[in-house]
Amino acid sequence: MSPNPSSEAPGFAYRNGGFLDSEDGRPLRILAEYLEPLYRFKREQIHDTVVFFGSARLKEDGPLGRYYVEARELARRLTEWSQTLPGCCRFVVCSGGGPGIMEAANRGAADAGGRTIGLNIGLPCEQRPNPFISPGLGLEFRYFFMRKLWFSHLARALIVFPGGFGTLDEMMEVLTLCQTRKLESDIPVLLYGSAYWREIINFEALVRYGMIEASDLELIHFVDSPDSAFELLKEKLPRTQGPVSPAFAKSCRARRLAVELAERAE
Repeated sequence: MSPNPSSEAPGFAYRNGGFLDSEDGRPLRILAEYLEPLYRFKREQIHDTVVFFGSARLKEDGPLGRYYVEARELARRLTEWSQTLPGCCRFVVCSGGGPGIMEAANRGAADAGGRTIGLNIGLPCEQRPNPFISPGLGLEFRYFFMRKLWFSHLARALIVFPGGFGTLDEMMEVLTLCQTRKLESDIPVLLYGSAYWREIINFEALVRYGMIEASDLELIHFVDSPDSAFELLKEKLPRTQGPVSPAFAKSCRARRLAVELAERAE
């Protein structure tokens, strides 16, 4: 007698592709986009990164091609310098993995013989990973917010070249995290191309209208050449190597409690 198909032992849930791709499987997909990169970075011993943001539309031979050339040069110099530092895999260049400024950053790091990360995102226009990402360090994300999380997790500095909506979104996310101290370590934010950024965003007007504090402008550093950007990075980047496991900000309530206990002890 042949067995009843309905009586056969069910397969493991984590191997059920139909379920994982379903609406009910979304929480697991989100969790996987946290745990798989964490596993990957631990395996590759990636402790800290320098993130390059900028337009995917910029071309080396286009009207704003100098930014491509200068992003590549800066990434090369940063990688060469990082290879002289003690510790493993210091200040690895990380980009969004696509073309334009992202490609220039990964390409510059590859020019220096260093490893370099690409955090790509699945889009309707099918953004393809650029060919300069190191083997094992190209990640593909479905969710923008998980990709942003990994941009900020291991970042020790952010360099923002001219870009559009995506660049502005990612830059403001990091500035907000720094302003609200949701990251345990400070991340210097370098805006490359002061004329572009001062025209696109009137930061001083935000202060004048009371939308941000004047001290918030100290989070931003304008740079206009690979030389000035590189010197500022060497000044601002931490000398101690961070942990592979990302450090989130400690609870505000815990900090207040610690202050209260210290005051009582005095």
